[in-house]
Amino acid sequence: MKHNERKEIKMRKIAVVYWSGTGNTEIMANCIAEGAQKAGAETEVFSAEAFQASLIEDFDAIAFGCPAMGAEELEDSVFQPMFDACRPALKGKRIALFGSYDWGDGDWLRSWEESCRTDGAEIAADSLKCNLTPDDAGREACRALGAALA
Repeated sequence: MKHNERKEIKMRKIAVVYWSGTGNTEIMANCIAEGAQKAGAETEVFSAEAFQASLIEDFDAIAFGCPAMGAEELEDSVFQPMFDACRPALKGKRIALFGSYDWGDGDWLRSWEESCRTDGAEIAADSLKCNLTPDDAGREACRALGAALA
């Protein structure tokens, strides 16, 4: 490469999409975005209400976050319908899953991850759960998840 030629480096675009009832999963989403940015990615954070399947192609990777609800399941009035609409477009897409919980052991996250694998999504990092409000270690784990997506 000649000294006046610039090698163009494509910055990875990461979406962080979440639903949060108490703010815990929102904290996680913001820490994930922070970690991706520190690793050099361009990030956008979306509430589940603001994200739609047509946006998937605009991003190189997506982190989806939803807390455990009811009997360890995804929130069903906003997040689940949005995610179901996204599922067909996730084949071959790098994704990560995260969420907070108050009870149980993370069954909702394991089931969610398995359905994403079945759909052909590429799970880019281990799914991440935090009990209630993420502590310092939980926030750091979120930043590491964001960096892994970047």
